[in-house]
Amino acid sequence: MHPVTTDYFMKQDMAVTHPDFWAPFEHCHLGGQKIVTASRTELAQAMVDDCLAAREIKTKPRLVFDLNGHGLSLYASDENYQTAMDMADIIHADGGFLVSLSRILTQTPIAERSATTDMFHDCAKAAAKNSLSFYILGGTETVNAECARRLKVLYPDMNIIGRRNGFFSIDEEANVIEEINTLKPDVLWVGLGKPKEQVFSVQWRDHLTCGWLVTCGGCYNYVTGDYPRAPLWMQRANIEWLYRMATNRKLVRRYLTTNLHALWLVLRRGDKA
Repeated sequence: MHPVTTDYFMKQDMAVTHPDFWAPFEHCHLGGQKIVTASRTELAQAMVDDCLAAREIKTKPRLVFDLNGHGLSLYASDENYQTAMDMADIIHADGGFLVSLSRILTQTPIAERSATTDMFHDCAKAAAKNSLSFYILGGTETVNAECARRLKVLYPDMNIIGRRNGFFSIDEEANVIEEINTLKPDVLWVGLGKPKEQVFSVQWRDHLTCGWLVTCGGCYNYVTGDYPRAPLWMQRANIEWLYRMATNRKLVRRYLTTNLHALWLVLRRGDKA
């Protein structure tokens, strides 16, 4: 495969695979993004319903992308990422500040923050209960393997049908997709970091047979404990980003620049499509 360019996206089918998804759930617009207002429980149940249905009726995977301040800022500055996000079926609020702003600026506030680090566990519990399988893609080999091991400890009935680290070249991507398709997971988790994971997901969507294709950034590192979570009160107040910035110097510049940029984008646009 060649590096992804805007021309690549322009050749793709821009129609969403499941245009009826928004019927049972409301959504809001923040910074030009259409964000589902569904709760974590509702999203996990939607995963179950979709993936069970996909076993009977073969369709393109549902693209489920997360959104936070970094993503909102990137959407305004990276054309490939913007195009990929526009092709998502579901965009959920990974960033807590989006939830807080939706309650102030929109008529349809987001029910709660669906941090990928939490949603991952919600989906794992639902998958174990309903016999759905996961494929875990991304992260280092050590983190990827440990994440899979810990999930099996936490959810003994889980079917982790396959896993692979995220260190592969563009030339190896087709082989990675072939391996995933051979195993036929219900849910493919893609943890390659923004914007690579969104671009990768869109590029290979037509070649995959899973039910859900979910981006998850550095989620595996939280499962393994390599990255600490903020105290519960900070999570509930939607200010976990402050804790992450205080405990990881590498994130200081990113949060100070992208969060401020994202806030400006939201306030400038308001609840506009």
